[in-house]
Amino acid sequence: MGFPTNGAAGEKPLKFLIYGRTGWIGGILGKLCEAQGIDFAYGSGRLENRSSLEADIAEVKPSHVFNAAGVTGRPNVDWCESHKVETIRTNVVGTLTLADVCRERGLILINYATGCIFEYDSNHQIESGVGFKVVNIPNSMTILDELLPISLEMAKRNLTGIWNFTNPGVVSHNEILEMYKEYIDPNFTYKNFTLEEQAKVIVAPRSNNELDTAKLKKEFPELLPIKESLIKYVFKPNEKVKA
Repeated sequence: MGFPTNGAAGEKPLKFLIYGRTGWIGGILGKLCEAQGIDFAYGSGRLENRSSLEADIAEVKPSHVFNAAGVTGRPNVDWCESHKVETIRTNVVGTLTLADVCRERGLILINYATGCIFEYDSNHQIESGVGFKVVNIPNSMTILDELLPISLEMAKRNLTGIWNFTNPGVVSHNEILEMYKEYIDPNFTYKNFTLEEQAKVIVAPRSNNELDTAKLKKEFPELLPIKESLIKYVFKPNEKVKA
């Protein structure tokens, strides 16, 4: 295939090599490939082991490589703060190693990365509450049921570059919980607390931001705004409160 390329479907038959088989995203990618009749295989190599990645690619001979592998921490991302070596080895060094292996072979790598490297902008806030507790701050959000099929289409089109992979717009924790009350459990209750109060119960600050999705929306105009996507893909399929 080779580089550069952006936006032109290739003639080579599709065969996807996917990393992250045991993860949420990796598992969904495999099911999507099965549903679409796309030939695929899961990688068995470790991201931090270059020779094992090279062996995977030599065996599978993929048209594209997907990386949904990485350390997320248990029970939450605070684990990564106390296990920085393990986290960096996989999420940074491992990802860069896979990217370099793909670069050497002219393969497009679709890498799913965190958006939690940006800070909350107080100029775009909505009213924060005080006092189950959540902070009432708007955030970009990705509805996987809608976006992951789009990522397969991006591979088919050989799109490259950095893409903010979220639904357009923002939604706050409060808005999501109000949807939960409307569609699932009207008796559910919750309380807000401030960022300062949240900081006392977590190890590292959380990222709150709105990512610019204009580039993604231009390529995929059918992409739903976050609140509409939440209702269509999350709450309506699980609705328990009937009108």
